[in-house]
Amino acid sequence: MTHTVRIWDLPTRLFHWALAASVIALVVTAKIGGNAMVWHLRLGYVVLALLVFRLVWGLVGGRWSRFGAFLYSPARLVRYLRGAGHPDDAVGHSPLGALSVFALLAVLAAQVGTGLLSDDEIAFSGPLTRFVSNAVVGQATGYHKEIGQYLVLGLVALHLLAIVFYIAVRKHRLVRPMLHGDKELPQPVAPSRDDLLSRVAAVLALALGAGLAWWVSTLGAPAF
Repeated sequence: MTHTVRIWDLPTRLFHWALAASVIALVVTAKIGGNAMVWHLRLGYVVLALLVFRLVWGLVGGRWSRFGAFLYSPARLVRYLRGAGHPDDAVGHSPLGALSVFALLAVLAAQVGTGLLSDDEIAFSGPLTRFVSNAVVGQATGYHKEIGQYLVLGLVALHLLAIVFYIAVRKHRLVRPMLHGDKELPQPVAPSRDDLLSRVAAVLALALGAGLAWWVSTLGAPAF
């Protein structure tokens, strides 16, 4: 007997696919350059808003989307790698998957932050460059264009390889639950809340992220 449980609430699923699409578009616009950099900057604000939303949603979102649900101890990670994991490890993010999630969020935050401080000395200048020294701008630009982008690409590739491994080797369905939200589990667990009230809360969290991104975008405008 299996139990159908709502694991990924709708806001988490929309965040996941919106972030994936935004990262792909950011990479494409960065490679094209030129006028596409206008969209690169706009997409950077979108990712900033999404990251703020995820930070808030990691505190107040659905049961399995909260950071507390996949903030594992080193001992539990070791047990998982040895094949002696807890039954809950297969419900939401596994201990290894949790490391990937936190690493990707951290690297994306660093990429967005350094992008806001970057200046290509041609046509693009981040809105925060006028608040820091030229040395800081140079360091941020170097990281954003060299180290940061390859860290993002590397973690995305690792994330995709892990999905293929879990699907092909461990026979875990990871993509479908992120589409419709439910998982078939051998034991009943507490589901994630995914009702109208939680979705209203998600809209408010996204509005907070969008408002912060818009405010940051205005900081680059000259004061009169």
